[in-house]
Amino acid sequence: MAGLATTFGSGAMTNSIAEIEFAQVILVSGSNTTVAHPQVARRIYDAVDRGAKLIVIDPRSTRIARLAHIHLQIESGSDIPLLNGIMRCIVDDNLQDAAFMAAQTENYQALNDTLMAVNLDEVAAITRVDKALIQQAARLYATAECSTICYCLGVTQHICGTHNVQSYANLAMLTGQVARESTGVNPLRGQNNVQGSCDMGGLPNVYPGYQAVTDEVVQAKFEQAWGVPLSNTVGRPLLEMTHGDSTAKALSAMLIVGENPMLSDPGLTHVEATLKSLDFLVVADLFLTETAQLADVVFPAASFAEKTGTVTNSERRVQLMNQAIEPIGECKNDGEIIMELSRRMGYEMDYPDSAAVMDEIAALTPLYGGMHHDRLIGSWGLQWPCLDRNHPGTNYLHKNKFSRGKGYFSPANHIEPAEATDNDYPFVLITGRAYHHYHTGTVTRRCSMLNREHNIPWLDIHPDDANRLGLNFADKVVVASRRGQCTFSVCITDSVKRGDLYCDFHFHEAPVNLLTLTAADPIAHCPEFKRCAVQVIKEVL
Repeated sequence: MAGLATTFGSGAMTNSIAEIEFAQVILVSGSNTTVAHPQVARRIYDAVDRGAKLIVIDPRSTRIARLAHIHLQIESGSDIPLLNGIMRCIVDDNLQDAAFMAAQTENYQALNDTLMAVNLDEVAAITRVDKALIQQAARLYATAECSTICYCLGVTQHICGTHNVQSYANLAMLTGQVARESTGVNPLRGQNNVQGSCDMGGLPNVYPGYQAVTDEVVQAKFEQAWGVPLSNTVGRPLLEMTHGDSTAKALSAMLIVGENPMLSDPGLTHVEATLKSLDFLVVADLFLTETAQLADVVFPAASFAEKTGTVTNSERRVQLMNQAIEPIGECKNDGEIIMELSRRMGYEMDYPDSAAVMDEIAALTPLYGGMHHDRLIGSWGLQWPCLDRNHPGTNYLHKNKFSRGKGYFSPANHIEPAEATDNDYPFVLITGRAYHHYHTGTVTRRCSMLNREHNIPWLDIHPDDANRLGLNFADKVVVASRRGQCTFSVCITDSVKRGDLYCDFHFHEAPVNLLTLTAADPIAHCPEFKRCAVQVIKEVL
């Protein structure tokens, strides 16, 4: 969001998922799409069947990478030099869209200055991608009538994640491959309703609709609506809460809703120490997660089937879910829990139903101005911006002009990963998701059919590395970083490069985030989940 908000003025997908199918070139980066977003992958597969060309940027040879016409198998964390190399090729071949840039962008000279210092031989050395492949990908993307970019956490979960995103935006603006159907830059969100929770102010610096808490006019609007004075102080990002900040006042209590940081956050040893040090910890969740086990109070939350409300997906589409069953046992939906807590803490918060909440959202959040339950019933939903009741919603963003007025080129240079390999820790560990499980496995690990398909933590290792270490399929190994260690079963596969390892993070038996870094992007505060240095030791039985 930080990267796209700077370059385009909006941090959401620029296009609709359906438009992917009609792109002529699709560039997928840092996304194991077939596993993590199978419905998006289906659109990509259909596009390829129609004749579209597919470029995949990923250090792993995933299923979608094997479908690609060009697979740029980069060194993890080297997106910026790769994209600068691609853009240098485009400029050298005079394939940039000068008319689009002149009419709709600014600060191109800064980008051009950066590109003129790029040496393709150096790019090839840093990224470990053949120079000819870089040139081929550049020409293919730039010369198509409609090229689109889809990226996911493999791009953002680095210490340079914001600059990575800005570099993809630079590429789109340089070639005019944005602000039209089937073009643009499209982040695929990591979880259901990530987009919606951010839209509704689930960030430390904004009210709903990305309205800044530091804006006095915005503050006054919400104070009038809610009848209480509000702080204009920016809140804390997640890592500052779970890992502490020596300059900030220590937290004494936390309410954690539908999240399991005891598996999902980096530096789990520190996370556990922080949560145990709190005076009071409250968790609202469906099950007694690893985090909930540390809580003083656990509220049993209702599942999606037990409540009515909306979710907003990656393509900015707001959809209505209707309650199918009565809440089980003492479960309450999140809104009921929050309202009851608020009343007991002195603020009378009372909405009769989800429709009333939606009406207030429409009144206070311009992007959602036309979103009401009665418009969503029996429909596929509406995409924001939807400014009033007569607005049809918006399929793609930035038509005629960018949300910020003109698109802003934000050049970047290569930023070295936070942790390098060495003789003691010679492997790069990349983490990700499995097809059969979701996030920390809170729900999916309780499903016998899914567990039957994938029930143990595997470590992917290249055949040459396995041979050198004397490893066979299903051997047990200990993977250790400078922060901790976990035990895995070995899967020998050429889907990873020599020197790289891969594992999923769903398994409490192998809590991978004991190994990962707490180093984070300084702008978005997103941790570097996708790269850390580790060693592998064969377990002796």
